[in-house]
Amino acid sequence: MSPIATTAEAFAGVALAAVACDGELANEEIRALRQQLEYRLPYRALSDREMGDLLDRLLTVLRSEGVSALTAQCASLLPAEFRETALAMAASLIHADHIQTPSEHAFLAELGAVLKVADQRAQEIIAVISLLHRDSIAS
Repeated sequence: MSPIATTAEAFAGVALAAVACDGELANEEIRALRQQLEYRLPYRALSDREMGDLLDRLLTVLRSEGVSALTAQCASLLPAEFRETALAMAASLIHADHIQTPSEHAFLAELGAVLKVADQRAQEIIAVISLLHRDSIAS
């Protein structure tokens, strides 16, 4: 039986898949993942231990089955009203380490399809999140 059984676990699983899709889990990405989750219900009601247990269960699936399997399991549990939000959060999280790789862009395209977000809508969501993360001060 999969350790992913609830909408909350599935939503967190999509977030974990986003930060892991490039094959690395950088400290900035883990910090961003926790921040993205901890301001939302029901995660903000979890103790540090409960949050750690949740992420450990999701990491077990990620390590044993891979990013695509984790994403597919999570997508199947997410109601339609949370799918665009999950895609937007994933798009935001790939910016956590300030490096966007081809594998991260491919992940977002695949995630949009797996979540059954219309292609045009998925592209709009990803583009807007990219604008929010543009570092206009650096040039």
